[in-house]
Amino acid sequence: MILRNALFTWGLVLAVPVCAVSAEGDLAKNLAIVRGVGVKGEGHAKATAAAKALAQSSAAELPAILAAMDGCSVLAENWLRGIAEGVAQKQVGGKLPVAELEKFLAQTKHSPRARRLAYEFVAGVDDSAEKRLIPTLLNDPSLELRRDAVALALADAAKVEDKKAAQAAFHKAFSAARDNDQIKAAADKLKELGETVDLATHYGFLQTWQIIGPFDNTGDKGWDVAYPPEAKVDLVAKYPGLKGEIGWKEATGKDDFGMIDLTKVLDKHKGAIAYASTEFISEKDQQVDLRLGSYNAHKIWLNGEELTANHVYHAGQQIDQYLTQGKMKKGKNAILLKICQNEQTEAWAQSWQFQFRICDTIGTAILSQDRPSAKTAFLPAIRR
Repeated sequence: MILRNALFTWGLVLAVPVCAVSAEGDLAKNLAIVRGVGVKGEGHAKATAAAKALAQSSAAELPAILAAMDGCSVLAENWLRGIAEGVAQKQVGGKLPVAELEKFLAQTKHSPRARRLAYEFVAGVDDSAEKRLIPTLLNDPSLELRRDAVALALADAAKVEDKKAAQAAFHKAFSAARDNDQIKAAADKLKELGETVDLATHYGFLQTWQIIGPFDNTGDKGWDVAYPPEAKVDLVAKYPGLKGEIGWKEATGKDDFGMIDLTKVLDKHKGAIAYASTEFISEKDQQVDLRLGSYNAHKIWLNGEELTANHVYHAGQQIDQYLTQGKMKKGKNAILLKICQNEQTEAWAQSWQFQFRICDTIGTAILSQDRPSAKTAFLPAIRR
């Protein structure tokens, strides 16, 4: 509703004529006011007046308006996007500062949405923009821009007739791809060309775990119980479990998506809880995404800190279904998962499994330094 109101307000802004922005200082002041709009619409009244003035900006001020989108709230970003589009649309004959907009596009520090908009402005007045600019964005931090570049790389690779050259072209696209459909398309083509594709490494799925269970979760009572692994992971310890004494077992995901099937490790159980533990060696201190796919309720800890808990059973499973963020320290890091199975008896409620990966905010795999392929995962594996 907030976004809908913002768009309605923006329509009113464009409809009201006001004096042009008088000076650079006024531009900066009005941009700051619009940037101040909060996620719940705070600062709306002041922003309306500022937006009216900004609507009269010249095309030369488009880069400054786009730059104001950096680091602001989603609602403020929407206001600024509308302002920029309005300024661009009123330019007679499409006279836009193309060189300055291309320079803005090349500066990856800016908001991905702002950079995408800069590209659209350029492409709207320059038919050569796609061929000139998109190929340079194959490893861009903007998922939208990268997607366009990968799509073009896949299309170009499909035209290559020489087998080795085609392998190289599809490897290039595969290495850059972050969206699941494009990853699959590139991988399928490489397999058709006789190549081996390491999807688990590309995604960054953690494949080797220590598993213990089942602990009691009858009546869902185990969700709030801190069983011993939550206090300390002792891989030689034995504990009383749901059906007798239990200890840790090693499990390795062998498929392309790092799936750990707990029914194969621990047997089938209902009303049960398993813990999965692993170590991750980080090259440096860094913020990471921890992404999990699972049919089951779960909790995630990183170095003893609980990052997320999702008390949801059998709501389907897909890659990156649940996402949380955490801070890795340089060296060894401890990851612990709690995977809970309830007592539903329907056939679709029997899955007790998970897949888990570490990556950056756009899905680029971050690999543990003890993984053999950690140093070369994203280099084209071209066979000569």
